[in-house]
This record gives sequence, C-alpha cells and structure tokens, in this order.
Amino acid sequence: MNYGSMSQMSRASRASRRKLAEVFSRFGIFVVFAGLLVVLFFFSPTFREPANLWNVLQQNSIIGIVACGMLLIMLTGVFDLSVGAVGAASAVAAAVTFVNVSVPAGIVAALVVGLLVGILNGVLIAKIGINPFVATLGTQAVVQGLIFVATDAKPIYGLPTEYTVVGLGRIGVVPVATIIFAAVATVTWIILRFTRYGHYVYAVGGNKEASRLAGVPVDRVLITTYAIGGVFATIAGLVLLGQVNIGQPTAAPWPLPAIAAVVVGGTPLTGGVGTVQGAVIGTLLLGVVANALNLFGVSPYWQPAVSGTVILAAVGIDSLQRLRHGVRS
Repeated sequence: MNYGSMSQMSRASRASRRKLAEVFSRFGIFVVFAGLLVVLFFFSPTFREPANLWNVLQQNSIIGIVACGMLLIMLTGVFDLSVGAVGAASAVAAAVTFVNVSVPAGIVAALVVGLLVGILNGVLIAKIGINPFVATLGTQAVVQGLIFVATDAKPIYGLPTEYTVVGLGRIGVVPVATIIFAAVATVTWIILRFTRYGHYVYAVGGNKEASRLAGVPVDRVLITTYAIGGVFATIAGLVLLGQVNIGQPTAAPWPLPAIAAVVVGGTPLTGGVGTVQGAVIGTLLLGVVANALNLFGVSPYWQPAVSGTVILAAVGIDSLQRLRHGVRS
C-alpha cells in the first residue's frame, strides 16, 4: 500500500471521527436519556408501570413550562432568577380574582402580572444596562415583598374546586398539566424555527454587537424574550395553582432547576445554541433521575448530591465535546 492511500485512509478516519463527535455533541443527551430509561425499565418494575411514567410527566410539567421560557432567555445569553416569584405573584393574583370575580378574569389577571414583570426585567437589562443576575434577583425580591405585603404572607383559600382539573385532571390517561407543557414546548419550537424573532434570538445570543450592527433590534428582542419568559412562568403558576388549589405567596423554587434543565439539554450559559427538544429532554432526565432515586429508596440527603453529579456530568461532557469540536475545526 502506498503512502497516498494511507494518507487518504487517515483523512477519512479523522473525518469519520469528527462526524461521530459532532453527532454525539448534538444528540448525546438523547442517547444518555434513552440509556437511562432502558436501565430503569430493566431493573425497576415499579418505574416501568404506566401510572408511574404518567406521574413523572405530570410532576415535571411545571418545571418544563418554566424551562421553555428560560430557554428563550438563555439563548440570548442571559437568564432570569425571578421566575419563581413571578409564578407565585401570578398564582396569588389569579386566586384573589377567582374568589372575588371569576376564573377567566383570574387567568387574565395572572397573565398581565407575568407580562408586566417580564417587560420590567427586559427594560432593566436592555435599556438601563443592569446586569441580568442583579436585575432579576432584585425583581424577585421586590415581587416577593409586594406579595407578602398584599397578602400579609397568608395563603388564599376558597378557590373553586373545579379548577383543580388544570393541575390534577387527565384527558384519558394523559395529565392536563402534561398537555399544557407539550403545548408550550410546541409554541416555543414554532417561535424559534419559523419566526424572524426566533432567528433574532439566536443571533443576539451569538453576538449582540454584530447583531446590532446587522440591524437586529437587540433591545426589543431582549425585552420580548423576558416578556415571554414571564408569561410562561405565569402559565406554570396557574398549573401549580390547579394542583394545590391554594394561592401560596411564597416564591416557587423554579429558577435553578429550570436553568439546570436547559443547560443539561445542551444550551450553554453564553447563549446562541440550543433547542426546545434539548430543554424538554433535560427536564425529563432530571425528573427521571429524581423519580428513580425515590423508587430505589435513596436517602433524601443524598438525592441533591446525585442530581448535582448528573448535572455536572452532562454539562461537562457537552462542554468537552464543544471544545474538542472547536479546536478541531
């Protein structure tokens, strides 16, 4: 065999390895999730019971809804720590309006609250130039304080029991909360795939200054993104309200799990890259891990450590693959 043939084989081998690395970088989280499901189906009869699988979907639908909004925000290279407070404020506003007016009016009131807080976050970050961490953390504290003042830190009772269908009801065997999650994920996918705004989101996350020079309305994109994130947090708050049937004034612990789900799904904190499919799989992966730990009787003290290890491993593998691909290209 001559040196030319060996050189061609070597180049073909390198190209094959590079292509395999690209495929793994793009679909690695799906492979990991599928592998985890296979292992759990084999070792845990309880896990593979349909009732348990539907419960996993129902229990993680709220975080999944929040994660869809967080995905849009993180694709632009920023994030939102106020989604838990927005969800609580929306739920309280809805609960008060449910009791005193009607359910439809309460839903509208909740959506207005989420939209206004989202726009406020966007203006603080895009127009005034406050750091996203400081802006959204400050907004969370302000909103939380206003909720406590308005309710005297007391839950809102007396909601119509029929509203629980939103959080606990089922259509056939499918939880309503999961259907809402699927609808939100589908809308997010359509926005990113088929709208000019979706293309702008990726462009802003890739390079804000270059996008601005190219004529992209960066400030408007950021404000719109935070507004949508606020609306999605409101939808999650309304689903939670349907599960507990009480307007809780305490902020929901959603920001970090939602960010973790998006990052595990392949969206870096720097933005510009990511998919709805990845965010959904990231949400379900963390939910399945939590469910499996409960089924295998792992101590609650160990569960955060195991979940954190899964997050670090998934993000580390993804970062390593991106680094290697960047170096080779």
